[in-house]
Amino acid sequence: MGADLVTGADVAAAADLLEGIARRTPLEHSRALAERVGGPVHLKCENLQHTGSFKFRGAYVRLSRLTPEERARGVVAASAGNHAQGVALAARMLGVSATVFMPESAPLPKVAATRGYGAEARLVGVDLTAALAAAVAHAEATGAVFIHPFDHPDVIAGQGTVGAEVLEQCPDVATLVVCTGGGGLVSGIAAAVRARRPEVRIVAVQAAGAAAFPGSLAAGHPVPLTGVSTMADGIAVGAPSDLTLAHVRDLVDEVRTVGEEDLSRALLFCLERAKLVVEPAGVAAVAAVLAEPEAFPPPVVAVVSGGNVDPVLLLKVVQHGMAAAGRYLRLRLAVPDRPGSLAGVLAVLAEGGANVLEVEHERTSTRLDLGQVEVFVVLETRGPDHARTVVAALEDAGFPVSEG
Repeated sequence: MGADLVTGADVAAAADLLEGIARRTPLEHSRALAERVGGPVHLKCENLQHTGSFKFRGAYVRLSRLTPEERARGVVAASAGNHAQGVALAARMLGVSATVFMPESAPLPKVAATRGYGAEARLVGVDLTAALAAAVAHAEATGAVFIHPFDHPDVIAGQGTVGAEVLEQCPDVATLVVCTGGGGLVSGIAAAVRARRPEVRIVAVQAAGAAAFPGSLAAGHPVPLTGVSTMADGIAVGAPSDLTLAHVRDLVDEVRTVGEEDLSRALLFCLERAKLVVEPAGVAAVAAVLAEPEAFPPPVVAVVSGGNVDPVLLLKVVQHGMAAAGRYLRLRLAVPDRPGSLAGVLAVLAEGGANVLEVEHERTSTRLDLGQVEVFVVLETRGPDHARTVVAALEDAGFPVSEG
């Protein structure tokens, strides 16, 4: 790979372009994460950036450097949502017409926001690959300039301004953790940080179901995944580009992966402990720190890259996160089939402070003795310790329990 890497000077020039345009997002200390890591941990809140994600930075830098003739032709992009919104807002600010192709599965709030910023949003195909193909075909047919979500030096330099801000806000940072899909954000951040603080450890974090970098790094060239499967649609990218792969190969210390439970647990953590609304892709760095806190020497900065989450998905992820954190308990109890038995179970649960979410009766199971009924309950608890206390109370009251 002979790709020229983005430099610290490139990022500095992008920062000049974005001065007064992009929001300088806050760096928030997380006491709860610091206790786990054993030293300071900060969250770089790009979920509070214009359009709700870091993508606006790179999109604006790319569009601002188009020639007048290119601007007149308009731009086209493909995105599951965040790049779409970044391009749409940048185009509106610069007076450029924009068309964005999005997968049919794109979250409705992201589609609505893209249109709200003035772009034409077209839903095509089942995944981002189909949307990218449609966008490239549109560019070839109309002459519109294709704005790639990560495969361009201007985009990478724009995203790198996140890293430049981190160095100013936390000069003694030792470890920088960055969520990673196609690699534009981590490439830019690494370029900015290596130029000024080469000793900082930079960790890229991918969703396990969309982890294209490990195989590509091993092969020495981009290797497309046969499929992606993750709730983190913002980083569900099938392959890096030659450009981003070169940056990660040369500038990034480690690539880690996190599972779906890690993501849902981290999203719930950000809601409860950091008071931040974050999308699954945006919480990947936090998920990695939560999963193995001892692997990240402090001071740590985890980039929270976006907050554009579909409320329906948010509800599902919160429920999943609560289950992963031991907050939901599913139990089966064999109780005597006589009046008052269910009331007795519920009384024990009420006394133990467990909130009943669901109750079902089953009389025909082969697991039951004659004269028994099986009660299936879903409970909300305060965590694993409380759950164990509730189970012990039920068994002490004569209700044998098995987890459902």
